[in-house]
Amino acid sequence: MIWKAKLIKHNNLDRIAVEFEKDQELIRKIRLIGDARWSAQKKLWHIPDTFENRERFKIIQQEDTLPSNDGIEQIKIFIQWLSSKRYSQNTIKTYSAGLRSFFIFFRKKNISEITNDDVLYFNTEYILKNNFSASYQNQITSAVKLYFKTIRETKIEIEKIHRPKTPKILPNVLSKEEVKSILNAHSNIKHKMMLSLIYSCGLRRSELLNLKPLDIDSKRNIVIIRQSKGKKDRITPLSPKILDLLRIYYKEYKPTNFLFEGHQKGFRYSERSLEEVLKKSIKLANINKPVTLHWLRHSYATHLLESGTDLRYIQELLGHNSSRTTEIYTHVSTKNLQHIKSPFDDL
Repeated sequence: MIWKAKLIKHNNLDRIAVEFEKDQELIRKIRLIGDARWSAQKKLWHIPDTFENRERFKIIQQEDTLPSNDGIEQIKIFIQWLSSKRYSQNTIKTYSAGLRSFFIFFRKKNISEITNDDVLYFNTEYILKNNFSASYQNQITSAVKLYFKTIRETKIEIEKIHRPKTPKILPNVLSKEEVKSILNAHSNIKHKMMLSLIYSCGLRRSELLNLKPLDIDSKRNIVIIRQSKGKKDRITPLSPKILDLLRIYYKEYKPTNFLFEGHQKGFRYSERSLEEVLKKSIKLANINKPVTLHWLRHSYATHLLESGTDLRYIQELLGHNSSRTTEIYTHVSTKNLQHIKSPFDDL
């Protein structure tokens, strides 16, 4: 056996860890599995914990790590329903994994007999006892509520299932000087181009990697972001400086299918490689902060707000459904704070 597979928890998600001696062919094969990721901290590859992946790596499925037969069947029906409603693959994976954890906990109880008291017991004895996060609890709550609302009649009163109080965390924002040093750290035009486009258009990681050459409309100076989060298209302004960089990049790399492609022509650049690009930029820029790609998006929104852009426009540019999501940037903008004089200065 050249590899070893085992069940793990990673960021509160059920995953399968796959360990093996470094082998480029095996790495290539595991990358073909949907949502396969490398953990630099744990020094292993991990993939979604699905029935297919368990079968693929011949993981022995112990009784206490599986729902009941009825639970397994209900998860399949739930996945079919989510698919028919055209939920995204990420949402389907998250919801089905959450429902699976719930059904494993109650594997010895008939699903139709589950009550609101059982949900409360689950939160106390599984979520809180294992010190899982409020966001993970919220994911499972969403899955359970949707399942019992749409698939199965039960004794549960859906409207009485409460959600956890989630901490209000401010987005991390870089100064313009820090952003500039990160973007200018790379001499490689492709690496510089990817990070610059994320910041200049406020893109999510997946939005950047899914861009096609035709999504850059140089005549209208816009970028078209297709079928992003919530299956929505949107447009964002294209900076003339970015357009000049794009032309240089295009002449050198001549992308075909995706705007940013990996070593294989026609295949999109990998998420892991993009994260490595950022990591190298941070190191070269001598920035001692745990910067992520999403920090660039947060910085874009905050800098727009500080330059006087209306919050409603920022909401549209970011693709937020609710203005409340966008309003969080008002809490990190320093534009008005700079005019406030501390009483300490008068001492």
